[in-house]
Amino acid sequence: MNFVFKASYIKKILCYLVIFVAAAFFIDFAAKNIFPEISAGAAIPASVLGALAVVALIKKYIGLSAIYNTYKTLCSERKLIWSLAKNDFKRKYAGSYFGIIWAFVQPVCTIMLFWFVFQVGLRSTAVGNAPFLLWLMCGLVPWFFFSEAWNTASFSLIEYSFLVKKVVFQINILPAVKIVSALFVHIFFVAFMLLVFMLYGYRPDIYWLQCIYYSLCLVILILSISYMCSAVMVFFKDLSQIMNIALQFGMWLTPIMWNIDIIPSGLRWIFKLNPMYYIVQGYRDSLIGGIPFYYNMKQTAYFWLVAGLLMLGGFYIFGRLKPHFADVL
Repeated sequence: MNFVFKASYIKKILCYLVIFVAAAFFIDFAAKNIFPEISAGAAIPASVLGALAVVALIKKYIGLSAIYNTYKTLCSERKLIWSLAKNDFKRKYAGSYFGIIWAFVQPVCTIMLFWFVFQVGLRSTAVGNAPFLLWLMCGLVPWFFFSEAWNTASFSLIEYSFLVKKVVFQINILPAVKIVSALFVHIFFVAFMLLVFMLYGYRPDIYWLQCIYYSLCLVILILSISYMCSAVMVFFKDLSQIMNIALQFGMWLTPIMWNIDIIPSGLRWIFKLNPMYYIVQGYRDSLIGGIPFYYNMKQTAYFWLVAGLLMLGGFYIFGRLKPHFADVL
C-alpha cells in the first residue's frame, strides 16, 4: 500500500515537471519572438516564474485526476471503442451504392481540385525541391483528418444520445469512437500519400516513420478539443456554426496551400502559434525534408504544452458537465 502511494505520488510529480518544462519553453519561445530585444538574463527568470504560475493554476483549479480517470476509461474500454468505431464507419455509408468508397473518393477529388487550381491555374511552382502536389498533400491529408474528426467527435454525445441516457455506459469513450472512425480514412490517405511519393521517385527512409508520431500528435490534439466541444455542444448548439467558421479560417491561416516563407520573418511566429502548423510542417519535414522531430525542441515543447492545456481543460469541462447530459438530451 505504501509502495502504491509513493508510485502515485512520483507520477504526479513527473507530470507536473513535464508541464513546468513545457510551459517554460513556451514562455521563452513567445518572449523572444514578441520582444526580440529581451536579454537571456531577463527571459530565463520570466520563463521560470511563468511556468510555476501555470503549474500552480493547473494544480488548484483542474488537477491531474481528470486526465487520469479519462485515460483509464479509454484504456479499459479499448475493445468497445474499436467495435463501435468500426460500426460507426460502416453505418456512415450504409445504404449507398458504393458504400465506404465515398469516404476516400471525396478527399482525393478535393486534393486534385486544389492541385489544379494552384498549380495549373495559378502557376504555383515547386516548393524547394519538392513537387507542388507532394508539398500540398502533406498539408491537406492531416487537415482533412483534423476537420472530419473534430467535427464528428463534437457531435458524438448528441448522435449517441440513447447511450448517454444509459446509467451503466461509459460516455467518456464516445468522442474517441468518432476519432477512431475518422482515423481509418486517415490511415488510408497516409498510405496513399506515401505511394504517390514513391511514384515521384522518393525512396522510403526512417524519417517516414515520423508520420506515426505526428498522427499521434494529431489524435491527442483532436481528442483534447473534442472533449471540450462535445460537452458544450449539448447545451449550446450554436457552437457548431462557430466551429465551421473556425475551420474555414483555420484552413487558410494554416500554411497548407501557401508557404510560410512569404510571411515577413518578424511575423511568422504568429502563425506558428497555431498547433496545426507543427503537425503540417512535421509531415513535410518527415517526407520531404528528412528532418527529425526533435530538431526544433521549442516548437515541439510548445505543441505539447498547448495540447496538454487543452486536454486538461477539455477533460475538466467534460467531467463537470457530465452529470447534466442525460437531463438535457
